[in-house]
Amino acid sequence: MYWGQLGILYLVCALLCAVGFYKFVYFLSVGYGLAIAGGSIALLIMYLVFPTATPAWLVTLQMLLFVCYGVRLSGFLLMREYKNASFRKTSVAKQSLSKNDEKKMPAFVLFFIWIFVAALYVAQLSPMLFRFKNASLDALVPVIGFAISLFGLALESAADRQKSAQKKLRPDMVATKGLYRIVRCPNYLGEITFWTGVFVSGVTTYRGAGQWITAILAFVLIVFIMFNGAQRMEKRQMKQYGDKPEYRAYADSTPILLPLVPLYHLNGKEGK
Repeated sequence: MYWGQLGILYLVCALLCAVGFYKFVYFLSVGYGLAIAGGSIALLIMYLVFPTATPAWLVTLQMLLFVCYGVRLSGFLLMREYKNASFRKTSVAKQSLSKNDEKKMPAFVLFFIWIFVAALYVAQLSPMLFRFKNASLDALVPVIGFAISLFGLALESAADRQKSAQKKLRPDMVATKGLYRIVRCPNYLGEITFWTGVFVSGVTTYRGAGQWITAILAFVLIVFIMFNGAQRMEKRQMKQYGDKPEYRAYADSTPILLPLVPLYHLNGKEGK
């Protein structure tokens, strides 16, 4: 493990996600995007200062991928919060860890959440660090991983746009068209797909138990957060729309998160 570089990366991620002290949910939404984007730039600078045999274009490509992901996420969340008050969903992580983003959190709780999420963001970025520090030369698997991540990013972006457009037309109903015909949470599916690509991009470079555990743990945690977020979203939707036959028919016939997998509810059919 490369503790010096990991320590620098941790400090960068912690600094950028510290916006959560202004508003708790920002640890897990706006700060999340900033940490991923800024952390990847810090990793590229480390590579440029201490270059290895890994091709520069591979490191640069992954940095650009993370920057696009982080900037899109933070920008979208801020625009939705300040310009579209009728549609306030900040992030899957918010849904997973908080029921009320305005609730005043004790300082020690905020501190430990900050410490934890910064470590999570470092783990999510670690495949990029491991690749250039291990001086990996292979290109095929990373490119395949990048392609998967790009697809996930496009899927998540399209889902967010479609949901915003549909909610403007029908604020009294969940989005049901476009990607929402396939699954009820295509944005969460896009998030899982993005990080699947990141994990895959590093499978030929991980060395030793520490690197494998770090990469696997980061991937498992993000998948867990997506499923937990979908579960909480379903609870909220059931409370708001559960008395509508239209919603019931949609929810009972459209998989909640995974296409073609007949998993329709994460809380039981009644959403309890």
